[in-house]
Amino acid sequence: MKHISTIVNSILAVVLILLLLSTGLPNFEARAAEQEAPTPTTEPTQEPKETCDPNRSIQVSGTAVVNILPDRALIQLGVQSNGRTPKEVQSRNAATISEVIKALKALGIEAKDISTDRYIIQPLYEDWDDLHIKGYRIFNVISITLRDVDKASDTIAAAFQAGANQVVNVEFYTSELRKYRDQAREMAMQAASEKADALSQAAGADTSCVLNISENTHSYFNGWNWWYGGGNNQNLWTQNAVQNVAPSGGAAPASEDSPVSAGQISIRAEVAVTFALK
Repeated sequence: MKHISTIVNSILAVVLILLLLSTGLPNFEARAAEQEAPTPTTEPTQEPKETCDPNRSIQVSGTAVVNILPDRALIQLGVQSNGRTPKEVQSRNAATISEVIKALKALGIEAKDISTDRYIIQPLYEDWDDLHIKGYRIFNVISITLRDVDKASDTIAAAFQAGANQVVNVEFYTSELRKYRDQAREMAMQAASEKADALSQAAGADTSCVLNISENTHSYFNGWNWWYGGGNNQNLWTQNAVQNVAPSGGAAPASEDSPVSAGQISIRAEVAVTFALK
């Protein structure tokens, strides 16, 4: 009898557990579904982007010049020697070059700033139409990088006193070309933008986005323009913007008795920009 009662109790317990599971499972599944369901998000509204119409455009140019005092100088001096034999002329030229370098170092110029730029040996003939060689000539060019441009005149004088006999080239430049070139570019772009605004407003329109930019990369240095008849006059009449950079402990104006004057060098930027019109 006791055994039958135990069996009945077990059956009742199983039925009770099944009832509990059947009533609680739907609620559990509903809660799980709520947790797994993604929360709807509202996408931020994006402002419409400005569209460029390439069919309506204006093309302008901008030019800017930055005038600065140079802090470097490149001096190229030649030593020309003659002799009856190649060995004789080579020995004579080497001795003279040695004296020139010694004089340059006495001025405080370091060996790393002195280098051979050109070395040419050629025969000397009795006559233009004669192949008989009467001697030989060496043309040796040394390049000196000056980190103190005020010493340009003294450097040339000392080198000539030591035996140099030709000035091949004297060129002044800046060690901060990237810095001033970026300034000139920014000014040239601003000049182009201002010109485009003025022209488009005169025509009853407004400028929109930029369609194209091109740069004249041959305009970085303006110091060579004198060779082609340009120079300072070209700077005066062609730039849209000009900036004179104040010296910061750099080169001082050369004295009146100095044959070599650093002056100012011009770093130039020219751009052509196409703007869309709206």
